[in-house]
Amino acid sequence: MRRRRGPRPLVAGNWKMNGTSASLDEARAMAQAVKGAKLDCEIMLCPPATLMASMARALKASRIRLGGQDCHAAASGAHTGDIAAGMLVDAGACAVIVGHSERRSDHHETDAQVRDKAGAAHKAGLTAVICIGETIAEREAGRALEVVDTQITGSLPRGATSANTVIAYEPVWAIGTGRTPTPEEVAEVHGHIRARLKGLGGADGDDFRILYGGSVKPANAAELMSVSNVNGALVGGASLKADDFIAIVMACG
Repeated sequence: MRRRRGPRPLVAGNWKMNGTSASLDEARAMAQAVKGAKLDCEIMLCPPATLMASMARALKASRIRLGGQDCHAAASGAHTGDIAAGMLVDAGACAVIVGHSERRSDHHETDAQVRDKAGAAHKAGLTAVICIGETIAEREAGRALEVVDTQITGSLPRGATSANTVIAYEPVWAIGTGRTPTPEEVAEVHGHIRARLKGLGGADGDDFRILYGGSVKPANAAELMSVSNVNGALVGGASLKADDFIAIVMACG
């Protein structure tokens, strides 16, 4: 596939709270599938914390990079059960997802907390993949663009650049539901995000990668990846199986 103009695409798989050591066979199969393939995109897997170190070993010398699913804003301390950004680096990660809608909903994370986590990721040398997106109630009320505006403004830390930050637009109502926005709806929001990033970062706004996420699967990946200002995908359930994830990678790269 001929790469579209713009930032180099990224396809990231978010395994969420799924996977055990047996699942590493899927990661190995993914690494084997893209070995030697002519792809013009970056690939990343974000497994649960229990698999970080072992997946780093499984993917060693492959073209698939490793990311975390969340990090704490503090570098260390009395935060039982949490993970510092530096710990992710130590386990082999190069990036971390922050502000996923499930974190915002289940753990009541605010834009300010997401901003602090992204800042901690930057300090540790990680790329922050900052998630934004509206609920179905917000979209039906005509507030989708307002919501992503607020989340971008509130979630980007000082010093965020296209080199250390990726934006992932995931309409909450499309995550895990099988429902997907139309290409026109995706184009509208991604175009608005691009304009907002250019407003905040000047010329660098053109270089930010803006991923689409929310029920991305092999059947719709090519159409979604062809939309203007879509620079890759944040994939959920379809990233758990090598055949499905690689099909999405091929559609993007």
